[in-house]
Amino acid sequence: MNMRTENLHAAGYMTAAMAAFAVNDTCMKAVTAELPLAQAIVLRGLPAIAALWLIGVRSGRLRFRFSVGDRRFLGLRTLSEVVATLTFLTALRHMPLANLSAIMQALPLAVTLSAAVILHEPVGRRRMTAIAAGFLGVLLIVRPGTSGFDTWSLVGLASVAFVVARDLATRRLSSDVPSVTVALLTAIAVTAAGAALVPFGGWVPVRPALVLLILAAAAFLIAGYLLIVMAMRVGDISIAAPFRYTALLFAIAFGWMVFDQFPDGLTLTGAAVVIATGIYTFYRERRLGRVVAVPTKPPLRLR
Repeated sequence: MNMRTENLHAAGYMTAAMAAFAVNDTCMKAVTAELPLAQAIVLRGLPAIAALWLIGVRSGRLRFRFSVGDRRFLGLRTLSEVVATLTFLTALRHMPLANLSAIMQALPLAVTLSAAVILHEPVGRRRMTAIAAGFLGVLLIVRPGTSGFDTWSLVGLASVAFVVARDLATRRLSSDVPSVTVALLTAIAVTAAGAALVPFGGWVPVRPALVLLILAAAAFLIAGYLLIVMAMRVGDISIAAPFRYTALLFAIAFGWMVFDQFPDGLTLTGAAVVIATGIYTFYRERRLGRVVAVPTKPPLRLR
């Protein structure tokens, strides 16, 4: 298989992963409209844990002995993922899917900035300008202090912050830690957090249709994870990574078709600014021979 074919496959895998994550988000938004959030997290988490365990056993990649450093970063990563999941799903329950997806597109910019500040990775003037422009795009989406401001947008921004912490911790894990083990431990932690919150939100009967939606959410979540790993391992990462922005297109389409929600002009403008600056930042890294905007390990997400 030549490099051009591999790059086409990588772009296809990344696009398919974003579609799978968008379907998962759509299913969870529909489910949490009827079920308490904690209950939905538990019901989705159980089949996800079973699937990841099966994948890990069949691949022979499950391993639970880590160095002290890996245990520390794995703990930070897991805690960050739990909080990121709770804040993301809380925001998703109360705001349009496309709006939240647009906010989440600022993640590569936030990772780049945080890597510069925390990990002391070099960020030049041009990339800092692009990051600043990207965050101005986020302000167009959130619109603080205006009639269009939604406080749930702040919860969405909090999710971005915790995802940044998760991805920075992921970057510090050694190559001895299998990805499927990280994903399994994270799924267990997220599900356990949901179970701990059940007494506060209650537990209600589940209609058969919601059971199917929950199972679909779990299936597409696992599919998205596997696809994004495949995308990062085939072809050139600089070709695959920009296709992560197709997530917004899928979110707009599903939000319109399923919930009859369509983002307004300012949201679309802000999203376009965020995406444009994110792609510029990534290709600037490529030109300089570095990849900062995308973690060196595939971003394991269990939201």
